[in-house]
Amino acid sequence: MMDDEKSMIDGNPVFAPSETEQPVAAQAAAREAVRLVTEQGLTLTTAESCTGGMLAAAITSVPGVSAVYPGGFVTYCDEFKHKLLGVSKKCLKKNGAISRATAKRMAKGAAKKAGADIALSVTGNAGPDAQEDKPVGLVYIGLYFQGVTETEKFTFQGGRQEIREAACLSALQMLYRRLS
Repeated sequence: MMDDEKSMIDGNPVFAPSETEQPVAAQAAAREAVRLVTEQGLTLTTAESCTGGMLAAAITSVPGVSAVYPGGFVTYCDEFKHKLLGVSKKCLKKNGAISRATAKRMAKGAAKKAGADIALSVTGNAGPDAQEDKPVGLVYIGLYFQGVTETEKFTFQGGRQEIREAACLSALQMLYRRLS
């Protein structure tokens, strides 16, 4: 990402780490998030679309994480969102895969399927072209915890890889903020 490019979080500009810093930042965020999950005696799962397993990779880079992370779901197509996570066809048709409603249902469905206390979900458009009439960089992240699912909307700038990395980092930061 160029220095003059910005990511947007809820309409506020945020400078994302450079391309070389993002994977390191995600691993550090994963370590801290896993520490909090472990200290609180909780379990965690993930449901990913546009990040394609990148979030799970960051989490599983933490030694000993198998004690709190039984696994996750990569549900790139709508059919898998429906079959594996229980996102209704009605929700997908009405809102699209890239939506707050879908992120919410992905997180809730993942927690239920995995029997986890916490679930992070990521769905969005990493590019290079608009999908569902939604712009490149639009990402929704869901967080299920204690029976409540919250979602955040992000608009990231950059190329496909940078958007995916920024989404992964943002999901981990969201989890960290929720648990700390």
